[in-house]
Amino acid sequence: MGKPDIYPTGVTMYQPEKAWNGYTVFPSELGATVIDMNGQVVKIWKGIKSSPVKLLPGGFIMGGIGSDQGKSGEDSVLEVVQADWNGDVVWRYYRNREISLPDGTRRYAALQHHDFQRQGSPTGYYAPNLEPWTDHGNTILLTYRRLFAPHISAAELRDERILELDWQGKVVWEWNSNEHFDEMGFDEAARLAISENPAGGDWLHLNAVSCLGPNRWYAEGDERFHPDNLICSSRQCNLIFIIDKATGHLVWRLGPDYLATPQLRALGQIIGQHHAHMIPQGLPGEGNILLFDNGSFGGYGAPTGASPDGVNRERRHYSRVLEFNPITLEIVWEYVGDRLPNGNVMVMGAQRMFSPFISSVQRLPNGNTLIDQGADGLFIEVTPDGEKVWEFLNPISRKGAPDSIRYSVYRAYRVPYDWIPQLSRPEEIAVTPPDIETYRVPGAMAFGDPEKVSTDIRLEKCENEEMLQ
Repeated sequence: MGKPDIYPTGVTMYQPEKAWNGYTVFPSELGATVIDMNGQVVKIWKGIKSSPVKLLPGGFIMGGIGSDQGKSGEDSVLEVVQADWNGDVVWRYYRNREISLPDGTRRYAALQHHDFQRQGSPTGYYAPNLEPWTDHGNTILLTYRRLFAPHISAAELRDERILELDWQGKVVWEWNSNEHFDEMGFDEAARLAISENPAGGDWLHLNAVSCLGPNRWYAEGDERFHPDNLICSSRQCNLIFIIDKATGHLVWRLGPDYLATPQLRALGQIIGQHHAHMIPQGLPGEGNILLFDNGSFGGYGAPTGASPDGVNRERRHYSRVLEFNPITLEIVWEYVGDRLPNGNVMVMGAQRMFSPFISSVQRLPNGNTLIDQGADGLFIEVTPDGEKVWEFLNPISRKGAPDSIRYSVYRAYRVPYDWIPQLSRPEEIAVTPPDIETYRVPGAMAFGDPEKVSTDIRLEKCENEEMLQ
């Protein structure tokens, strides 16, 4: 979808009485950036630019610094740090593996990518009584290592590795994806496609990992949902699964086949999803799975006309936010932006919500949902009824990046004001969007009155009517 060169940025819509008001944090070219509800930048931690960045109570920030400059095939960070309000680092981790940088120097690096979680908070975002710890506790880290696994492919693989670190940075638990390939539900056609072309080695591509935390399913006796278990999202495989922390085995899985049962067919094909997680206890929808279902492409299987090698065979050109019950797979809530009058989702480029990569979702305490349409850097807050009550378009460009990703934002999080005690609560000023039919850039001519220059077509005056017969 094309877009104009000039358009409003910042906060373009805001209803304070309907929104869940707080600060929003996201990574930008400037650093870890915090804005208030009116889009005013209130804090930037320079140097912390990797994705994601997370605010912790007390005005702490957590995120990655430095880059292995693509040595992983996709940038991973050199160090994961926690810094205080003044920028002093109070926790850091980098001793995962020694690597060689392009300039020939060697150093240890964390090689973290896409996600991490600090103990105390299952998802890394605000939930009552589930706050991330800031001066002790373990950290879950999504990382990778290069290896050969002949049972998957003869090619070298970028294999996913999840680490749990104690406060001193010692690895106390780890999980390696290649060891669980047979538990992921691939049919023979998908196995062949992965073997012959494992997406440049990045065959699984996890983009989210979080703990389940306390939840009603476990309280009712379902051991699969133990609070310590981890839920993971594989963008490349259209696959979401839960890891039993005690054994490492997969105990719950969604995908890669979404046609196997009537329940899966009703849920619909999930493609290239991001930020799949269980809504934490204490928030509306607690226990349900929430995710940004990107669409675009993903998955492995039998070849098709659009996918001769069976890689990225599933395709869809719109996105949706999906909340569903993990037991019944029933859709509890869905947001797709615009719909046609008959209820169908707009397709063929007419829809307004399509982020083919990155993106995130967060359930807020008042039942609203914060959505980051990552490709365009567009954040919206919507009510359970789908009413948009806040909208922000990222104005901070990534210098030298292609137009398609210049303003993109991997994830955004909303936190309560009291998580940053260093600041006074800001004023909340309603923002009414302009009427786009009459809004003009200063100096541009008014559109005018169409009725004054319109002419009706009168077929009854046609002089060659006999010839038409």
